Amino acid sequence: MKTRLMAAAAPLVLGAGLLGGMPMTALAKTAPAKDAAAAATPAYSGPFAQPSTLPFHAPDFAQYKDSDWQPAIEAAIAQKRAEIAAIAASKAKPTFANTVVAMERAGGMYDRVNNVFGQLTSANTNDTLDAAETALSPQISALNDDIYLNDALFARVKAVHDSAAGKALKGEDAMLLSTTYARFVNRGALLAPAQKAELKQLNLEIATLETKFSQTLTNGTAAHAAVFDSAAELKGMSDDAIAAAAKRAADQGKPGKYVIPLLNFTQQPALTELQNRDARKKLFEASITRTSSGDQFDTTGIVSQLAVARAKKAQLLGKPDFATLQMYSSMVTSPKQAMDFMKGFVPALRARQDSEAALLTEAARADGVTGDLQPWDWSYYAEKVRKAKYDLDESAIKPYFDVWNVLENGVFYAATQTYGITFKRRADLSGYHPSMRVYEVFDKDGSSLALFYYDPFSRPNKKGGAWMNNFVDQSYLTGNKPVIVNTLNIDPPAGGQPPLASWDNVTTMFHEFGHALHGFFASQKYPSLSGTSTARDFVEFPSQFNENFATVPQVLQHYAKHYQTGAPLPDGLLAKIEAAGKFNQSVALGETLTSAMLDMSWHTLTPDEAAQPPMAFEAKALAETGLRTDLIPPRYKTPYFRHIWDNGYAAGYYAYIWTEVLAHDGWAWVVKNGGMTRANGDHIRASFLGQGHSKDFAVMYRDFTGHDPSVEPMLEARGLTAGSK
Repeated sequence: MKTRLMAAAAPLVLGAGLLGGMPMTALAKTAPAKDAAAAATPAYSGPFAQPSTLPFHAPDFAQYKDSDWQPAIEAAIAQKRAEIAAIAASKAKPTFANTVVAMERAGGMYDRVNNVFGQLTSANTNDTLDAAETALSPQISALNDDIYLNDALFARVKAVHDSAAGKALKGEDAMLLSTTYARFVNRGALLAPAQKAELKQLNLEIATLETKFSQTLTNGTAAHAAVFDSAAELKGMSDDAIAAAAKRAADQGKPGKYVIPLLNFTQQPALTELQNRDARKKLFEASITRTSSGDQFDTTGIVSQLAVARAKKAQLLGKPDFATLQMYSSMVTSPKQAMDFMKGFVPALRARQDSEAALLTEAARADGVTGDLQPWDWSYYAEKVRKAKYDLDESAIKPYFDVWNVLENGVFYAATQTYGITFKRRADLSGYHPSMRVYEVFDKDGSSLALFYYDPFSRPNKKGGAWMNNFVDQSYLTGNKPVIVNTLNIDPPAGGQPPLASWDNVTTMFHEFGHALHGFFASQKYPSLSGTSTARDFVEFPSQFNENFATVPQVLQHYAKHYQTGAPLPDGLLAKIEAAGKFNQSVALGETLTSAMLDMSWHTLTPDEAAQPPMAFEAKALAETGLRTDLIPPRYKTPYFRHIWDNGYAAGYYAYIWTEVLAHDGWAWVVKNGGMTRANGDHIRASFLGQGHSKDFAVMYRDFTGHDPSVEPMLEARGLTAGSK
């Protein structure tokens, strides 16, 4: 998952070339002069007043205090507001350079500070940072409104958009003007004054509620971790995992107990191992009720308010629903198109769910279980059947996947072989947590390309899931190169043990690095078109595409080695992994598909419809999917669906399935054209991975493959084609 795009727009990045036909050196001399508003901006002399002096202007975490962030961002908001005010108040005739490009230049300090702060509140938060986020979110909402609802500023943008000079722009210049104008319109620039005032209040309410939801969910997930009284209840888990659960409990002031933390999704990894059915039920119910049990961490009231506010905002802006409002710039252009696309998977998937449910029920009966199969049973018996049918034991796989070895000799190796880039550990640079590592990335010609931070391990103050973020945005205009972080939630190693990854973890490592590559290769003129600043239903394409490299034999042989003996992954085990990967599509695709359909259902409601009790609406929406949600609940139920209530995926979670179609179809092109070669790497980089939003997304995809996407390679990869079992 890409973050802060995840939450709003991706971190902004700039690219090379001419700006509006003017050399960059000339444009730099034409930056708008500071006006009275800028002159009145309070001076700020804190640690973020100037870019960091570390290489690449990387954040100097050793120098920052928790108390630094709020005053720095408040000062940055004031500076950006003054810079925008100067553009709006300019007496010069509006031009592309002095209006649209000038806006791209504004807010340097704001981006510099907020990029890092957003990562900290997601990955290493505390009470001080949470309080700062609560205070800042309405201020940031107000800043955005001050920009996009500024009549004078929009008049200048519209004048350029409607002018002959504007219509004559080409390439990225034309794309920037088009997207900037559309963004103003979609954010209310054409509304009457009274409507703008109402929109500002709705935006403020939405921003406040999103922050409240996020913080409540993070705290509630930690607070509702499953607590067990004895090691016997955890039978089936490894000795190391049980020891880690005991240590976790002791660290939390519960000596003699055992704590299993909740990951962000519904099904928890331990459900595949726990032999005690009551223990499975306890863990499952802790997961699905984490923020809906009526205590201080209940998010259902927040959800109701958010859904209503978003529906009201959509109607105010002349749209039938929030999904239509959100999808104005997407590759898939309407809620109906997205739902029709998703419904196309239902018949084959429902048939698979029914057949796999029967298979698992048979396994449960053989195990002495009476009564109906339950959702907390599914993962356990699916794993038993997987082991029996494919002779595949997840615990036997993990020793071959040391986290740092997978990263350096797998993820990095694949990128080196495909794109020619190389990596060097920078032990002189540190992250915000001691478990992190930092690497310098070099381009194929040996020049420095980027810095890369890696934060792989879970902790109680980290949001669930995995994501990519920019600390520093690439910009040829400013001379900055990208500083990028990948964040995951792999179980940290027990004392003295190596950090081992599951196969799902390995796939996620390759996935998030696909986002990183999208950022490393950013090379556009303008911030809002660069790198990962793409539509939600395109940005997951590079990341899902990169997952394919995990199983290329040349790559797998380079990183899949036993951490104790160095022995390679045994012959035939990859084939078992891939064959087993087609099993249990009931969950693998089903829980994602139902989450995506639930998301779209929430965001196609009117305000009155959105006011109904959340869990009652969820039950109705899930029943309408036609899938076995009684046994296979969605990956995220409404009260802990962070993607859509805080992380910017509202009416966009379908993107994971849509971009998987692109990824499999794109990989079919790679296989057909010789596989993992440097020539193909150059083509991938030139056609889409380095293009940002410089072109229409469908055009970029056709530039890559020569055709529009086909769903067949994805169905084949998931074993859902006719005759598959």
